[in-house]
Amino acid sequence: MEKKFLTYNMEVNGLWQEVKFSEHAVEEIFMPFLHGLTDLKMTMDRKVIAYLVAPPGVGKSTLAQFLEKLSRDRSNEVDPIRALGMDGYHYTAAYMNVTTVERDGEKVLMSKIKGAPETFDVDLLVEKIREARAEGTDWNIYDRKIHDVLPDYWSVEDDIILLEGNYLLLKEKGWTNVRVLSDYSVFVDASPEFLKERLINRKIAGGKSREEAEAFYNFSDAKNIERVLKNSARADETWRLLADGDFDKQ
Repeated sequence: MEKKFLTYNMEVNGLWQEVKFSEHAVEEIFMPFLHGLTDLKMTMDRKVIAYLVAPPGVGKSTLAQFLEKLSRDRSNEVDPIRALGMDGYHYTAAYMNVTTVERDGEKVLMSKIKGAPETFDVDLLVEKIREARAEGTDWNIYDRKIHDVLPDYWSVEDDIILLEGNYLLLKEKGWTNVRVLSDYSVFVDASPEFLKERLINRKIAGGKSREEAEAFYNFSDAKNIERVLKNSARADETWRLLADGDFDKQ
């Protein structure tokens, strides 16, 4: 049976783009997930923090913002959610340009491995998640035009928050303090080979040569993918990104 994909125009990271999701994914995976968050909020009788976790290259930001849009379009069925990203909790560019970490036995500037778990201010992220659950907070964002953090950019007082990121379930020092703050979590699995091509093509689209894009993948992205896939705690449910861009539920 041929899949039916639905097309949506939506803003992702400040840019309008056309995205596609299958009718099956929307009705059989995404909507049940949103119903579950609505029920969870009613049961807990407080703000709910959910995590959407995946390795680099899956398209977490787009998926999270689509789920927010879907919840608002179907507000007669489910409570609206607020999608947020953890990228605003990178250390600042100025800090990463002068601070080193160890990578493969050598000291390297944080800026050279930007996006790795070590380049995030985990303590600040924990503080902000706790504030968001309690009574609301101001949330940092990462501005892709200036490639830096903008602190306290969004006011967040929503009852259901969907936080997306690579490392929210990571079983490593510091990140375990993030993991325990989740009320519900989804992990999106994907083939490393499929993600490699997506990430390399993304870099090429951003102006890098194929050689430069592959070098960055081998030095940074590949290691981050491996850490997420091998060292993340089990989520409450797992989705899988397929080669055609569709999702199924494991």
